[in-house]
Amino acid sequence: MTRFSRFASVAVVASALSVGVAVAQRVAVDVTGTWTFAVVTENGTGTPAVVLTQKGEQLTGTYESSRMGIRAVVGTVKKDSILFVLKGGEVELTFAGVVTDKDHMHGNVDMGGQGSATFTGTRKP
Repeated sequence: MTRFSRFASVAVVASALSVGVAVAQRVAVDVTGTWTFAVVTENGTGTPAVVLTQKGEQLTGTYESSRMGIRAVVGTVKKDSILFVLKGGEVELTFAGVVTDKDHMHGNVDMGGQGSATFTGTRKP
């Protein structure tokens, strides 16, 4: 084996490993924990506490804010995408976003057809 072919073989293996690690990091999202959200609407910013439990792709939990009280959360996490709905109120809020790393997420909120907002979430230590 020539020096060039050894170098090429090492480069191919290194490239494959780094792609595999990147894919594994995107697939291995687990949002279980307590989060602080910032929900930005045209009327201001709310900072609800969100407790999430993930089992496979299924998501459950609670959303608690001074304005909305405590509401149940039901949703899914697929790769780095998160989608959940707040149940139990007059207006059903739908959160759709991206988990950017193990401690951060962001996205959009549909307020039951009555407007929209953006959100960011940071996991509490």
